[in-house]
Amino acid sequence: MLLTVVKYGTPVLRQKGARIDAVTPKIQQLAADLLETMYASKGIGLAAQQVGLALQVTVVDVRGVTDRPSSLEIDGQAVDVSILMPLVLINPEVKPARDTKDATGPEGCLSFPEIFADITRPAVVDVKALNERGEPLQFRCGGLLARAVQHETDHLHGILFIDRMDRATKDQLRPELELLQAETKALLKNIS
Repeated sequence: MLLTVVKYGTPVLRQKGARIDAVTPKIQQLAADLLETMYASKGIGLAAQQVGLALQVTVVDVRGVTDRPSSLEIDGQAVDVSILMPLVLINPEVKPARDTKDATGPEGCLSFPEIFADITRPAVVDVKALNERGEPLQFRCGGLLARAVQHETDHLHGILFIDRMDRATKDQLRPELELLQAETKALLKNIS
């Protein structure tokens, strides 16, 4: 089922998601709905907060992006990224890989239509989570996949990509951000 992607200014985007104690059919349906909504919105990631739910569930699929490579290692072995796609992460824990450097690259967000900026993040991360079947998942990723996983995991903690922007970029985007926030708040006021 297609869900509505909430925009910047919606309070749930700033909420830390509740941990999932059990992967129930309801959580599995949410993951499927997140994927359907992400694909329909032409995104590569979507978190539960972006559809109005403060839960620790996010989805990622970077297969459609060919100009920004990704890397994936499982048990120390390099594998094709597509074997994990689409990726459902429940209660993810993401840490920079040992000896990784930071990388700066472009990011956008479905909750911030038409707003893009270069964001600096660790280039390689180690990820632990549960998948959509409640099974443990552990891997190391780099490139676009690492960026997407970090961006979506931030959402699960109420952190937005604008919080990771340098001051000059955020100042430059301030008029667009303020307009989006005002439009969202006006819409929310009309609904309530």
